[in-house]
Amino acid sequence: MNFLAHLHLSGNDPDILTGNMMGDFVKGRLEGRFPPRVTLGLELHRRIDSFAGRHPAFQASRHRIEPRFGLYRGVLVDLFYDHFLAAHWDHYAAEPLAEFIARAEAVVRSRAVLLPERLVRVVPAIFGEWIPSYADPEGIGRVLSRMAARIGRQNPLADGAEELLRCYDGLRGDFSRFYPDLMAFTEAFVGAEYRG
Repeated sequence: MNFLAHLHLSGNDPDILTGNMMGDFVKGRLEGRFPPRVTLGLELHRRIDSFAGRHPAFQASRHRIEPRFGLYRGVLVDLFYDHFLAAHWDHYAAEPLAEFIARAEAVVRSRAVLLPERLVRVVPAIFGEWIPSYADPEGIGRVLSRMAARIGRQNPLADGAEELLRCYDGLRGDFSRFYPDLMAFTEAFVGAEYRG
């Protein structure tokens, strides 16, 4: 999943949200590196990614995308699912999307001392440009073009928005089957950790 879903699935614990946000920027063993609730957020991030990769609806979405995208198909599905979450936000959250983005940004910025430097550099773009543009397919296209340019080597990501539009109804159906399962999974995981 991409940034918006990871943030949304963090619940109301600021440390879990911070850790979940950091997930793509922290590799290796977690023990003793961060405060316990931040570590739980990092573990949650990894569990979400693992759950997504195994879910039949996510796999169906990957197979909808043209084979020429290769290993980038999973990256595209992550971002496309954030698009559907943003576009249908009121189905999954009571808090308006703009207010949620502002609150999440405030939490992340307040814990900047914990963030990897690579994440600190992109926080303004994540909250100021990327996530606010997710609800619009054109916004997804802009994000993908920036991702393609940052990779440096030849890649097809800049063409990804065309795949979103080509497969739109099927991807939306996959997401609607996938996301409630993911929400239930994360609620159970975090609840078990709080009880434990």
